[in-house]
Amino acid sequence: MSRDRRVAVWLFVLFTAIFGATAGQRLVRPSTDTHFVYQAESWLHRRLDLGGPPPHQNDWAEVETLTLRSGRKVSGMFLRANPTRFRTLSGVVDEIPSTEIVARERKYYVSFPPFPSMLMLPFVAVFHHRTNDVLLTVLLAGLVPALLYLLLRRIPRALDRTNTESPPESFDLWLTVMFGIGSVFYFSAVQGQVWFTAHIVASLLAVLFLLCLFPLRPLACGFLCGALFLTRPQMASMGLLFVLELLRRAADSPAYPSLRLLQRELVPTLRKLAKPLVLFALPAATLAGLGVTLNWLRFGRLFEFGHSFLQTIQADNIQRFGLMNYQFLPRNLATALTLLPKLLPQFPYVQVSYHGLALWFTTPALLFLLWPQRPLWLPSPIDREPAQERSRQLRLGICLTIVPIALASLLYQNSGFVQFGYRFSLDYMVLLVLLLRLGSPTIPGSLLFRVCVVFGVVINLFGALTFNRMGAFYFNGFFPVN
Repeated sequence: MSRDRRVAVWLFVLFTAIFGATAGQRLVRPSTDTHFVYQAESWLHRRLDLGGPPPHQNDWAEVETLTLRSGRKVSGMFLRANPTRFRTLSGVVDEIPSTEIVARERKYYVSFPPFPSMLMLPFVAVFHHRTNDVLLTVLLAGLVPALLYLLLRRIPRALDRTNTESPPESFDLWLTVMFGIGSVFYFSAVQGQVWFTAHIVASLLAVLFLLCLFPLRPLACGFLCGALFLTRPQMASMGLLFVLELLRRAADSPAYPSLRLLQRELVPTLRKLAKPLVLFALPAATLAGLGVTLNWLRFGRLFEFGHSFLQTIQADNIQRFGLMNYQFLPRNLATALTLLPKLLPQFPYVQVSYHGLALWFTTPALLFLLWPQRPLWLPSPIDREPAQERSRQLRLGICLTIVPIALASLLYQNSGFVQFGYRFSLDYMVLLVLLLRLGSPTIPGSLLFRVCVVFGVVINLFGALTFNRMGAFYFNGFFPVN
């Protein structure tokens, strides 16, 4: 076993121990929100719905089927703004007074994309509703920083094939610590609960996807991209990075015609790119097809996982504006970039909004992304500095990939409420860490960088220990003045 793999094994043990110790008593029982367990249990009973009322009212999709006096049946939901108007699964809005209804039937569904339920299926088959989602989440979470370390070690060798020396470990270890316990990944890893388990599974899939990208493994990348779509759908945009990396390698490799000569050699180029693209597309399309089929069978729409039918405090906004709308952008930008703790003159002295804390406050080391030592906009002469030019092209591809993922969260109807920090940043946190590794290779020697990492660890340790445990440290407002 190579040194990097031995270090990764020890990192898995270390981070799993940290997450397990922080979770504490949560490890001995399932969390309060085991939606993925309920979904897997429904599948085992050959049902798409729960088969009865949910255990509580937090984030379940509810579809009501009405039998009218005319004998017609319609399925959908009543609008909160006008309780006599009924929106069907097809989106048609009818006026249905209560006097026309002769029977009602409600079905409840898990509205979260189903890949984590697939992972839990073997455990649910044995333990049923006793399946401990907290323990499973902690074990999966321990894998993520260990695999991230391997990814960070692999990247320099992948970009500079002539360099056989191992790069220094210090930066990769500092970045691994920053991600594992110096970001919102920490508090998410110790909760269990459907929302946080989805983030942990998605982070694991993202790291595995990037590991399969270096070297290029199209079949595995396609499977992982499809799995991302079935976990956090916006993260399927990482497929864009696969395409961009394939094109970058095509331009850089003598095995492919140069993209600069694309006009003259279009057909040969397409032929050589076709095989990896097809190998990528097959598993990705298969998994995505399973997901959209499940959506169609439950809600009559291919890309409706069920969030439009949530019966929560956001239901009115969802019905008025949809799941994504620019209407939500100001609030989400404020959540991601401006929210700070409230300082008090007496105990508990500090409080955090349930909307969370700004990303730069929970992980201040990310501010180094604003001043990269290798500018993104200045190409390196490829004949003299090929490794730096490959790094710049990869960074550009990562930036282009982050944009649609981040934009989907910023336009989403929910800010991440309830949370300690801006948890939606986990959709692209692995990519941000990779950007740091590529753009600022000498900052591990910076005392300021290390201070920022340590500050992030302290802040996120506070969040991991207090969130969902010590309510005195949290308030239900938005800005600290509330």
